[in-house]
Amino acid sequence: MVEFGRLITAMVTPFNDEGSIHWEETSRLIDYLIDVQQTDTLVIAGTTGESPTLTDAEKVQLFEFVVKHAAGRAKIIAGTGSNSTHHSIQLTREAEKAGVDGVLLVVPYYNKPNQEGMYQHFSAIAKATSLPVMLYNVPGRTGACLSVETTLRLAAIDNIVATKECASIEQVAQISGAAPEGFKVYSGDDSSVLPALAVGGYGIVSVAGHIVGASMKEMIHAYVSGDVSKAASINHRLLPVFKGLFEAPHPVPNPVAVKYALALRGYSVGTVRLPLVPPTEQEKEFIRQLIGTIS
Repeated sequence: MVEFGRLITAMVTPFNDEGSIHWEETSRLIDYLIDVQQTDTLVIAGTTGESPTLTDAEKVQLFEFVVKHAAGRAKIIAGTGSNSTHHSIQLTREAEKAGVDGVLLVVPYYNKPNQEGMYQHFSAIAKATSLPVMLYNVPGRTGACLSVETTLRLAAIDNIVATKECASIEQVAQISGAAPEGFKVYSGDDSSVLPALAVGGYGIVSVAGHIVGASMKEMIHAYVSGDVSKAASINHRLLPVFKGLFEAPHPVPNPVAVKYALALRGYSVGTVRLPLVPPTEQEKEFIRQLIGTIS
């Protein structure tokens, strides 16, 4: 069984001035996330990586490039989920050929299948690959919620090994308490990682890990080592960053804020692709002040 660790960073996709993938900066970003921010695993072409605007060809190139550059220093999870089962199977098979360590499969969006449809969707993809599968339940984006019962049903499939849960802490608790041994529940909300750990969660699939990953790793280690007071203190210090990257100074779509924050750290990851737009001057100033508090 692959161990993805407790800190997983959903990596942004660097773009150059022409809007194409910036490969040199992708290399720098991988090194920074592994060596400085201490991430255990990278998610490539997830929501934070702007997967809706990446072509399949770009995704496969990214999978191959990141696997080669990471060179075993971190595990690599490919975002291969979509609202088409057939398409997801095809992309998952390409990711497996590229040498990734696992895949992240989001709940089908827009067509809003019922629970049986979700079960059949995920089980079909899992059966089409030997890779470990992490489910991704994010009702706020997909318009559909994978239930606790369906998650547990899917957890009985050998290579479905984890879920990224964004519905509620209650669902984290219910799944963690009833899942088979070895099935791991990750929070998909940075501000909820400590509460998630407290109810049986295993770790975080993070956006803020780009900026405060090393501190998040310290917080998680403190909690699992029994130093709850230290973990709570670190969490209190990081909460403004967790919130600010999504509210700069009002709600902004991910990864608009974190890309600008990385630019402030000297990483030329470029802007976002339409239909996302760059931060306003007011939002930039907010992010500058936010990052200044942790520099």
